[in-house]
This record gives sequence, structure tokens and C-alpha cells, in this order.
Amino acid sequence: MSEHSADEDDELLRAKLVTETARIPWADLQRFFAAGKTIHIEANQDLIDIAFITAKDDGVRLQELMTANAVHPVAGDTARCWYEAKAEVWAVIVRPWVLVQEVESAAPAS
Repeated sequence: MSEHSADEDDELLRAKLVTETARIPWADLQRFFAAGKTIHIEANQDLIDIAFITAKDDGVRLQELMTANAVHPVAGDTARCWYEAKAEVWAVIVRPWVLVQEVESAAPAS
């Protein structure tokens, strides 16, 4: 069994996150929102990069992003607007969180 370098492991994780990212109706995520498990990634951020940072449990970087309000729990008003508009979001699960970003904001990059 060959050993992977840290860079190879990171590349594999990124590839996995890309394949697990999808457009989904916000209405389908209501139970996660109700449980406080949905995290809003602002439009000026890369969803895959944030998912990677979250999966790597990079607390320092996540705190910086939260302080900058680039990453935060989905607000009730936002959730209501998305629900009423029948909006789709980009979503990726990084347990226990569901990271979401508005579809019209930006497609996830790899």
C-alpha cells in the first residue's frame, strides 16, 4: 500500500468536495436549517475553498472568515427569501454542516 503525500491527500479531498457539490432547491434543506446546520458562504468566496478549510478543521482560517462575515449561519430572513423565491443554492456537506451559496452568485470553482 503506497502512502500519499499531504499534497496528494489535499488534492483528493478537493476532488471529493467538487464531486459532492450540487445545485439543490433551498426548500430541500429546511430540516438542516431548522437544526442550525446550514452555513451561508458569501458570494465573494469560493465554496470549494471554504468546504476544504472546513473539512480540514482549520479553526484559525474559519474564525477569520467568520469575523469578516464571509461565512456565517444562514439568517432567518435569508432563508425565508430563498424559500419564497423557490431559490436553488449550491450545497456541499461537510459534516455536520451544509455549506450553501446562492446559485446566481457564483458557480463553485475547483
